[in-house]
Amino acid sequence: MNDIEKYEFDRLGYLVLPALLGADEVTRLARAIDELEAHALARVAEPPRKKSAWGPEYHANAEKGYFVSGERKEGSTLIIEDFFNADPAFDFLVNHPQTMDYIGGIVQERPTINNSEVRIRYKGNQSGTHMGGPITGKYRYSYNAKGIDCMMVRMIYFTHDVSPEDGPFCVVPATHKSSLVSPYGTTDADAEPGMLSLPVKAGDAILFTENLRHGGRSIRSGRTRKTLHVGYGPFWMKSQNIATMDEEQSILAGTLARYTPEQRALFRSW
Repeated sequence: MNDIEKYEFDRLGYLVLPALLGADEVTRLARAIDELEAHALARVAEPPRKKSAWGPEYHANAEKGYFVSGERKEGSTLIIEDFFNADPAFDFLVNHPQTMDYIGGIVQERPTINNSEVRIRYKGNQSGTHMGGPITGKYRYSYNAKGIDCMMVRMIYFTHDVSPEDGPFCVVPATHKSSLVSPYGTTDADAEPGMLSLPVKAGDAILFTENLRHGGRSIRSGRTRKTLHVGYGPFWMKSQNIATMDEEQSILAGTLARYTPEQRALFRSW
């Protein structure tokens, strides 16, 4: 992470990172996402069930180690959490060198992975805006004598182009430094003043602090939008997946067995 990137991340609360993934990596991830979507859709309403502390209920898949909620219909989202368990095709994202260079520049304590989601948004779907303003605790952003000191941050990886009509991720820049709580609450991303759409190409990524106000525009093109989210923060932070919120990371023994010691350390909270 160079000085210009640190300056822009501190100023804006996010970075768009062109071509962070290579073409072969994009192809591999896109195929794995499609296969996981099909597997999850066939089982999303089945037992066993897990009730999240935040309310939603998930199917807990013992075979592939993921949690899934949602449905495939206009306006809806399918969220598949703990996708690292499901397919070795995702393994290269664990301790991904370019990603960890950015994370090491903004998380001062030993960073670990605390969130892993495949988000599949269908035609007409929109993600309401949230966060921004003065936030304490696990989603805060701060700056100290050592530099940027983030709690939870996310990297979103894109395996296909997302145009302005495809429901792009959107932000209100610099709201991670606002002294006031947003007066808009959780609201319409298409209507909120100041929202900036971030169109991307396949292979691009977006890094942002959870403190930043963000959301997703409505999908007007009719195309399905598929993204991979990986969250990072200090090692003591537990899972920030909704199904397992504030529990230990749900990582299978078989998954850990595939990993190097450095990769395994990214799921260790001690």
